[in-house]
Amino acid sequence: MTTQTWIITGASRGFGRALAESALAAGDNVVAAVRRPGSVADLEAKHPDSCLVATFDVRDLAAAAGLVRDTLDRFGQLDVLVNNAGRAVVGAAEEVGDAQLRELMELHLFGPAALVRAALPAMRERGTGTIVQMSSQGGRMSFPGVSAYSASKFALEGWSEALAGEVAPFGIRVMLVEPSRFRTGFNGGDVIEFAEPSATYRDLLAGVRADMAGADGRQEGDPARAAGIIVSLAHGDEVPLRLPLGREAVERISRVHRRGLEEVERWAETARSADFEDVPASARPV
Repeated sequence: MTTQTWIITGASRGFGRALAESALAAGDNVVAAVRRPGSVADLEAKHPDSCLVATFDVRDLAAAAGLVRDTLDRFGQLDVLVNNAGRAVVGAAEEVGDAQLRELMELHLFGPAALVRAALPAMRERGTGTIVQMSSQGGRMSFPGVSAYSASKFALEGWSEALAGEVAPFGIRVMLVEPSRFRTGFNGGDVIEFAEPSATYRDLLAGVRADMAGADGRQEGDPARAAGIIVSLAHGDEVPLRLPLGREAVERISRVHRRGLEEVERWAETARSADFEDVPASARPV
């Protein structure tokens, strides 16, 4: 298997840590991009020749070019970029403030976008590369209490879907990973944030808050198995544009597609009636 070089953000724990371990076990090189270098010092000590720890905050857009440059200086190439760093804010849309919403957009969209832009020239030059965007089942569906989180993941999905078509001619692949619940620490008290509950929504969202807070350590998904799947796909000949991970993700996303199609069909005639009657459908490039 050809050795690949990875950049993985948020590699200190969860999916990022599992991906770093899986890629290193496969004989690949890994740049573990983390805010706290000490959190992955053991990986660098165990794999001194193939692991580089880089201090990196995804929200620092200006630092993206330096991270890519350091990767190329150390390993000479960049094959796989994984935008993994992330967290959640739970609360009603009326409870989550501008600052909280903006931070999630910076973390889940603007930061990954900056890193992709920094990585693309090197990938285009070699005519190969894989961009892995860690989204969520919450990037394809939403429900009360997670509007801010889903908004940022929906944005990442739309941006990445367009990106996939733009870079495919250069031999570069894009894969959106959409996990359900995995034991990654995502639901831990130091990762998930709960907006201050208001009297209006306290009872309405009580179950959602309790469910999100109580899931830590009880999630059905195994990060190591998920990481093995992603690493295997990155080394393979084909990757899906979207990869739901976990039974719940497969079932929920499938159900959302079916419900959406049923709604489109139900209102199809009403929707079609909005067009001019004497104008034929235009030819579109996609």
